[in-house]
Amino acid sequence: MPTTYSAPPWDVRRPPGADGRVFLVTGGNAGIGYFVAEQLSAAGATVVLGSRNPAKAEAALASIRAHVPGARVRAVRLDLADLSSLDTVADSLEEDRLDAVVHNAGVALDDPPREETGEGHELMFGTNHLGHFVLTHRLMPLLSAAPAARVVTMGSFAAKSERIDLDDLQSRKDYRPKRTYGRSKLAQMYFGIELDRRLRAAGSTVASVVAHPGGALDSLTPSRSPVHVRTAGARLGAAPAALVLQGKDAGAWPAVRAVLDPAVAGGQLWGPRVFGLRGEPRREPLWDHLADPLVAARLWDASRDLTGADPGTVPG
Repeated sequence: MPTTYSAPPWDVRRPPGADGRVFLVTGGNAGIGYFVAEQLSAAGATVVLGSRNPAKAEAALASIRAHVPGARVRAVRLDLADLSSLDTVADSLEEDRLDAVVHNAGVALDDPPREETGEGHELMFGTNHLGHFVLTHRLMPLLSAAPAARVVTMGSFAAKSERIDLDDLQSRKDYRPKRTYGRSKLAQMYFGIELDRRLRAAGSTVASVVAHPGGALDSLTPSRSPVHVRTAGARLGAAPAALVLQGKDAGAWPAVRAVLDPAVAGGQLWGPRVFGLRGEPRREPLWDHLADPLVAARLWDASRDLTGADPGTVPG
């Protein structure tokens, strides 16, 4: 009888090796992005941290090197709130190809007033969504040069209860910080799904995958001094939350799997196994509202009009 190949179970602590591959992680200097970068480094990849703060990036690099002997990590300056600055990102990487980009960086405001980027976009929508939209456009030549690159967009569980208002994308009529944040993350997730549709239609070798971290708390996250220091009091106080939530190290697992697992395919959504809030990464069904191609296409057109970029255009 012919033998059949079965992929080994996914082990979050021993993912497949990624020697020779190059990954960019936006916002890789802190939070979930830091742990995405650390875990991808442990798999043997060259990892570039995209950060707007050079001092924080250097601290993150030192921490990764301390926890991953021989880590191949470096940083580039990256400010998603300044769209014009993204024109030079591809050149600053100094690579002839890019095997994956993890769109993780983000801004979350808790209180009014409404803020804008220098280009006049609402800060969270402009940074979290439009910034990554333009960045993908700028990186597409490098991604297309890799054998099978991936764009991994980090969404949020906060987006599950939100809906896009296509008539008020910039929250000018009704600004509520938490809702605007959730909508900006939902816009990112729509982008990730629609990007894959367009890449498939163009015959591209690049795949786009969406992930979310579930419920990830600082108080459940192991220390990575000076990037993150968890006190004994915070650890004890968070013990009850650990029944349903997790740390940011575990919140990184879905994105890491989306980058490294050869079984992951474009257009998929990955999140934590237990109620979408904690646990090992698994594929989730697309949320009903996220599966609406008409909303995704209208958002894409609006984003293209606002930025002049079109990430679905594949280099010839």
